[in-house]
Amino acid sequence: QVQLVESGGGLVQAGGSLRLSCAASGRTFSSYAMAWFRQAPGKEREFVAAISWSGGGTDYADSVKGRFTISRDNAKNTVYLQMNSLKPEDTAVYYCAASNKAYRRRLDYDYWGQGTQVTVSS
Repeated sequence: QVQLVESGGGLVQAGGSLRLSCAASGRTFSSYAMAWFRQAPGKEREFVAAISWSGGGTDYADSVKGRFTISRDNAKNTVYLQMNSLKPEDTAVYYCAASNKAYRRRLDYDYWGQGTQVTVSS
């Protein structure tokens, strides 16, 4: 099992950048696929990005391709989400998630953090 704690959220103007971090506990972090999801007020949670256990494979939602980058540092048990060119529609609570299945299987993430708020002002 793995515990996840997100950080790095905040308020930023449109066009700005933020980097989210997710620190994981447990010695088996490097065996998990990791992902970021987000949930805006009144909307369902949606997939943002995922990365394979090795970092060699990534997957992005169309809405963030070219603007967001997911990465991981297995030595630090941490996954990151670099968010550039932020838009007001990126405003949401961002959640880190882990899975012991293939990273592209978006429905199979079953370990979740508590979330971090990202607010983009226009």
